[in-house]
Amino acid sequence: MPGGYETAILSPKALSIIVGMKLLLTNDDGIAAEGLQALWQAAKDLGEAVILAPASPQSGVSHAVTTGAAVRFTRLAPGRFAVHGTPADCIRLGLHRLAPDCDWILSGINHGGNLGADIYYSGTVAAVREAVLHGWTGVALSHLHKRGWDYDWNRAASWATRVLRELLARPPMPGGFYNVNFPHLAPDDPEPELVFCPLDPHPLPLSYRDEGDDGFHYDGDYHGRRRSPGTDVDVCFRGQIAITWIQLL
Repeated sequence: MPGGYETAILSPKALSIIVGMKLLLTNDDGIAAEGLQALWQAAKDLGEAVILAPASPQSGVSHAVTTGAAVRFTRLAPGRFAVHGTPADCIRLGLHRLAPDCDWILSGINHGGNLGADIYYSGTVAAVREAVLHGWTGVALSHLHKRGWDYDWNRAASWATRVLRELLARPPMPGGFYNVNFPHLAPDDPEPELVFCPLDPHPLPLSYRDEGDDGFHYDGDYHGRRRSPGTDVDVCFRGQIAITWIQLL
């Protein structure tokens, strides 16, 4: 992937390809999450958007799946399902039962970054990874969070539109997916550049606070984590939109 990105003007043909697509949306923050609503806002004008998302928050469950019990769902509205299971369950149920004719899988927008080593713990990323294992591809989208700041989900939706118009117009590449991370910017900061970049190889910082009888609580400094120049962590922390291709197969 190239290291930088310049704004692309899509041809009418490319736009027509996107608009004709069927898009399956999910997340790990749950069906009621504002980030999912922002993703739907971005996707609904690009194709037919179907939502299968966990009925309750499933953050950090990674690639857990349900095998020893029924995976139940509730139809909330046409094309909108709350699944009583994990993000990977949502994809399995969607692709093999409720929405098998989808072209792309979109997961997010996660409330928090999924950069570097985060992709191994994230339910948001695992949802798209599950789709890749079954022959589909997709995009996982996450939004870095700065402590004490509120999200601007309308702005995030506009960034998601920019990213999806670019990525969905490309020919699908088998065996992998895109991992996208939005920075957390101040209202008067300029619009971020889209940067294609590699995954940072460093592990998350490990630190635990001793709470006595209550055990040990993780309190690692997410924003103080190590990062290599030009990788996704570095790009996103510098205020740009990090786009990383993750090849699985």
